[in-house]
Amino acid sequence: MDELIQKASLLKGVTGEMAAASTDDKNSALLLIASELEHCMIEILQENRKDVQLGKEKGFTSALIDRLTLTEDRIKEMANALRSLIELKDPIGITLEEIERPNGLVIKKKRVPIGVIGMIYEARPNVTVDAASLCLKTGNTVLFRGSSSAAYSNKALVKVIHQALEKSALPKDCIQLLEDTSRANAEKMFALNEYLDVLIPRGGASLIQTVVEKASIPVLETGVGNCHVFVDESADEEMATNIVINAKTQRPSVCNAAETLLVHRSWAKKYFNQLVDKLVENNVTLKGDVETSKYDSRIDIGEESDWTDEFLDLTLAVKVVDSIDDAITHIANYGTKHSEAIITQSNENVEKFFTFVDAAAVYHNASTRFTDGAEFGFGAEIGISTQKLHARGPMGLEAITSYKYVIYGTGQIKE
Repeated sequence: MDELIQKASLLKGVTGEMAAASTDDKNSALLLIASELEHCMIEILQENRKDVQLGKEKGFTSALIDRLTLTEDRIKEMANALRSLIELKDPIGITLEEIERPNGLVIKKKRVPIGVIGMIYEARPNVTVDAASLCLKTGNTVLFRGSSSAAYSNKALVKVIHQALEKSALPKDCIQLLEDTSRANAEKMFALNEYLDVLIPRGGASLIQTVVEKASIPVLETGVGNCHVFVDESADEEMATNIVINAKTQRPSVCNAAETLLVHRSWAKKYFNQLVDKLVENNVTLKGDVETSKYDSRIDIGEESDWTDEFLDLTLAVKVVDSIDDAITHIANYGTKHSEAIITQSNENVEKFFTFVDAAAVYHNASTRFTDGAEFGFGAEIGISTQKLHARGPMGLEAITSYKYVIYGTGQIKE
């Protein structure tokens, strides 16, 4: 039996035990994992450094190295996220709706785990812990297929999780990591309908598209983040500058960072050069069309692809537009339905933006960097969905649950 089938079988074999696990047992396991992460920090960092060094030797971009790198602070953040998840209400077993029929049948709609979740993700070892914790809290089991670029880190993290689970009341087998990271093995996973209930891809556009196109298992699609900030004509200069700088530079390697800046022409005539000053001070490379470059010589004339690219580094596409309608049209043409922001003092324009911009998260006078499970109060996230069925936006606990109808009778038969 190969590794994929063996580990998928183990997961399927403990789904009943996980579905029946008590909230106390699940929370105790999360607390044990948090403690084990901190206790084994040196070992985790040693293994992570191997991945980082190999990534540098292979010429990974600085953005990819940043996503790959673990630090003491990042491990502590993961442990604290686990502890905060303990405080959240367990969604499993909750009655969502109750119906009493005229024939005496009582029908209850109850929240249940999805079952076995397959995670396919790239160089983000923190995903291993975030996804594992959410799956444990919701009584799901999970099969991880990380990328070869994070192989040492993922093995170390799953080893730590297993050490903690051995001390808990939950089955150790509920978390599994595929050590064979080959593309062929991943494609076998796409068709593992007998064992997996859903696939969740996290990574770049190519990975996500491959999974969506090739998988026969239902896919919870997480999306690429080509996020926009639109500075409207009434925007406060200081607020707009602070938000744009934060959205682009606070951590440019993540999917909720801004990739395109749209500026109303009236605002640009007054404040555009000062905003460019701040962006350049923060080492941001600016790309725009011929017309926009006329406002400031520091804007390079770019390509059509600049409007669609997820740069994931200190590069920003910039365009001056004539109206909010032009901004909305641009977002509709190039956006990825992730996160979009408007900076304005006009309530009318806020409502227009919120109504016509089709995205999982829309912001007024705030940075797109807040599209995050922890920031939304979900404890963590298993991904950010840009689709509209079954979940949308940061996917927390409820997004990885389903429901079943349980029906109580007293001997009723259908005539």
